[in-house]
Amino acid sequence: MSAYLRLRAVPAPALRNSPTWLERLFTGTAETVLPPPGLHCEDALDQCRPDQGCIYADASPHGPDVVFGGHPVFRADRHGPPLLVLTAARTRGVAGFLTTADFDELWNTARHTLLPRYGGEPAEPETRRAFAEAHQELTTFYAHTADHGDAVVKWPAEA
Repeated sequence: MSAYLRLRAVPAPALRNSPTWLERLFTGTAETVLPPPGLHCEDALDQCRPDQGCIYADASPHGPDVVFGGHPVFRADRHGPPLLVLTAARTRGVAGFLTTADFDELWNTARHTLLPRYGGEPAEPETRRAFAEAHQELTTFYAHTADHGDAVVKWPAEA
């Protein structure tokens, strides 16, 4: 099973707690959907392993927020998982955690849980590389988003 997780950076003052408004963040383009002044809008992960959160689960109070954490906002039609919102403050906390985290240490803690799911020790180099790339992508996204003082909206969906 794959999980698609789209992350969008949203200026904190523009953020609304409306499922319809939040869903529109993920349709069209940044220029047509979001208010233009000073806005940047980016996706972090188009596809991730559902287990990416295992890397961060026990690492810090901000670890669980990295992938599937946030305040749930249930979709207007109530189908599918809720959208997740991280305030700018929580986004800064996640960014701080990720930028100081040692991936090797995170991997060593989670590898015994993850490797059996991805082919065992023979597949470790490939599996580790995939998780490390996703970690780097998430770190870059959160650091950039926190630098702008933005919040994060997540759209988790199973494919």
